[in-house]
Amino acid sequence: MDNELLVSEVLNDFKRRQNERKPYEANWQLCMNFLMGNQYCEVGYGGEVEEYEKQFFWQEREVYNHIAPTLDIRLAKLQKVRPTMSVMPSSTDDSDIKTAKLSKKILNSIYSRYDISNVINEATKWSEVTGTSFYKVIWDDSKGEKIATDNGECVNLGDVDITVCSPFEIYPDNTCTQKIDDCQSIIHAKAYHVDEIKKMYGIDVKGEDVNVFSLDNTSLGVGGLGYNSLSSKVVSGVKSNHALVIEKYIKPTVEYPNGRLIIIAGETLVYDGELPFINKANGERGFPFIKQESIEQTGCFWGTGIVDRLIPVQRAYNAVKNRKHEFLNRISMGVLAVEDGSVDIDNLEEEGLSPGKILVYRQGSTAPRFMTANSVPTDFEREEEALLSEFMVISGVSDILNNSSAYTSLSGVALQLLIEQDESRLSPTIDRIKACIRELGGQILRLYKQFATLPRLFKVMGDNGEIEVVSFMASDISSEDVVFETDTEITESLAQRRSMVFDLLEAGLLSDENGKLSNRMRLKALDLLGFGIWENAQDINELHTKKASSENLDLAKGKEVKVCEIDNHDLHVSEHITFMLSNEYKNLVEKNPKIEQVFLKHIREHKKMKSIENSLSEGV
Repeated sequence: MDNELLVSEVLNDFKRRQNERKPYEANWQLCMNFLMGNQYCEVGYGGEVEEYEKQFFWQEREVYNHIAPTLDIRLAKLQKVRPTMSVMPSSTDDSDIKTAKLSKKILNSIYSRYDISNVINEATKWSEVTGTSFYKVIWDDSKGEKIATDNGECVNLGDVDITVCSPFEIYPDNTCTQKIDDCQSIIHAKAYHVDEIKKMYGIDVKGEDVNVFSLDNTSLGVGGLGYNSLSSKVVSGVKSNHALVIEKYIKPTVEYPNGRLIIIAGETLVYDGELPFINKANGERGFPFIKQESIEQTGCFWGTGIVDRLIPVQRAYNAVKNRKHEFLNRISMGVLAVEDGSVDIDNLEEEGLSPGKILVYRQGSTAPRFMTANSVPTDFEREEEALLSEFMVISGVSDILNNSSAYTSLSGVALQLLIEQDESRLSPTIDRIKACIRELGGQILRLYKQFATLPRLFKVMGDNGEIEVVSFMASDISSEDVVFETDTEITESLAQRRSMVFDLLEAGLLSDENGKLSNRMRLKALDLLGFGIWENAQDINELHTKKASSENLDLAKGKEVKVCEIDNHDLHVSEHITFMLSNEYKNLVEKNPKIEQVFLKHIREHKKMKSIENSLSEGV
């Protein structure tokens, strides 16, 4: 196909998808406006977000934003969803177990280096507000360690690049497909500065004024108390000297077995070829996007956010509060009834009835009087409380601390059950975040498996708790089956964890057969309680534990390790026996039975030396 014809076809397809997605865009903008406090707006007949004016000049039109703090509570709870990732070995072979451990260390290193936690937070904010967000996971040759210089330009090893795409950048071929892999094609469109396009693709494109979303401070008019109410609002802004970059991803078909990627910058074709990334299971190529939804909509590509559900309640709450304040204004300032022509109306409207004012009225006319004002109806109070409760019901969260007086009569167990029930309402959203994290880890490993053809070094946390530098390449990654070691921490706070540890200690479940708490278990208990290395005595015990763990690695290789006089023999023996009871040790012995004798010999030396030390101490 001719390049110009291909560009024209892609641009026409992009315009079609824009028109199809326009109603959703307007709703996203409306949600963003309500979150930021611009709550007197609606989607007009033209499909644009429009502000509406108040009906009367005296009308109160303040904003009592409960959406923002409700969203803050949800985000604070969802930020706890950071499960520990691990990799399932492809088989029980020792080599596969080792490569699975290496893959886990690679994921942990990437998690730390790229601050994946903040990436997840950004995606979660977009999904909570608009309903949908996307992770884009690609391989960037310009990242990674510098290895050479070519004509003055740096040549790097390359590395993964993880970014968050807002829903405004993604255009599916059909909005009725719910899963991202069910789409036949997806367009990612984003405005870049022409200089950045020159840097990315090495071409010059014509800069234009491209409409994007920006924040603008605007006056909402004069409020009932006589001051300007300022609020941020989302408007369609313009960036100059920018051009639109369109990436059209087409899934593998009979005609294109490896899929197809078409990239257009402005109106220039810069790439037309197969999908570059083998990022799906079983060595298949697919879209480099991971979709995260707050609330799924059946039969729709786009999810819905919690803000969208709260907008009707927020509108009703603003109306109730403003009508209530208008009623209070009538009570406090009064409504004056005067006979026509009896007083200077203009002066009375301008100055009102200030304290000490002399009111002159026409002789023979009826004196001005205040109309009787009743107290504020209790219906306002009831409706206000009902709407506040509705905020909590719809959002699925409630701040118990703000209503602690209501729970003073409950026992600790009942209060804990109440908290768990409250947190469990976030479970569907939590499950979707965890699924995205799992897929994110899998795509990262697949990209390394495809592109890490040269050895590279990573700093990782070793088995003995120390920082290690490991070297790996693509052939060292045999499995990308990511699983979670821990369940969600959404319902587990530090206070709850401490309470659980104390309960276990009191029940004696952590004690040995003699009813005593071993040094190893004492270390673990302190760590669970959040104290870590608490005192110098525990520092020594932890160092002994790490030394014994390091000895396990050498013994597993068949090396003989000498017992030192300064060793804490009880801790060492316990650590060695724990390792011998693991599946990893079982697999080692099946391949090399001599390893068992190496471990047993080392343990006997510990027990022998401890016996000698006990005899010497008794003799003294």
